[in-house]
Amino acid sequence: MPAYIGDAGDSPAPADPSSSVPGSGLRSAMAPARAAGRAGAVAALALLWLLVCGPGDSGCHLLTVADLFDRVIRHSGRIHSLSTTLYAELEKHFPPRDNELGKPARKCHTSGMLTPNGKEYAQKIPREELTHLILKLLQAWKEPLSHFNQHIEHHQELPDDSLSKAKQISNMVHELKTGVEKVTEKMQSMGIISNSLNGMASSEGTGLSISNEANMMSDSDFIHCFRRDSNKVQSYLKILKCRIMPENSC
Repeated sequence: MPAYIGDAGDSPAPADPSSSVPGSGLRSAMAPARAAGRAGAVAALALLWLLVCGPGDSGCHLLTVADLFDRVIRHSGRIHSLSTTLYAELEKHFPPRDNELGKPARKCHTSGMLTPNGKEYAQKIPREELTHLILKLLQAWKEPLSHFNQHIEHHQELPDDSLSKAKQISNMVHELKTGVEKVTEKMQSMGIISNSLNGMASSEGTGLSISNEANMMSDSDFIHCFRRDSNKVQSYLKILKCRIMPENSC
């Protein structure tokens, strides 16, 4: 019987020494340019997932399931790296107050989700269930990340680069979910996994008081929890790829 765990801690990220605090006027002036740049990057990234070749499109490169897996795994790795850096920056700018030192970390809003404890147990879960778990984790963070971005914009003491990272993470999670959905469709069309996943999708996020629990956390606790889950997503994607393509010897 596979073992599951609802919550797991991880070690703190190293502090980032290269942070500076620009003036609020400069931040306001640069906001439109940042937004346009992010929108362009998101639009370009979306093309990676939405590439569909029609009959007779000789110049179109049809992505294989291995190609798609490689892209979502790399993308999830970038998300985890960004969240690690942002966590260090938040810890630097908002250190715990004296009365908070030694206080246990707030429970993550996704702690109620049953997730496999370790690679050995994740490998025993049916492919459909593991795929559903990845999508469920990503879905559980979409709304909280959106609220977090609205909230963090009011922290004028934060470096402009930190605000940009928070926005980028939220956009990238949306794109990653789209990418995993494309991988899922590809696997279903090839008969690698069954279509039973379609029934599971309707229950995404069920039973999670996402907004309330996530919004009650401190900023650093919030990113700490997201960091933990983003690492899980990347690990599960790697395991799923290895189970589907055992020739990779991983």
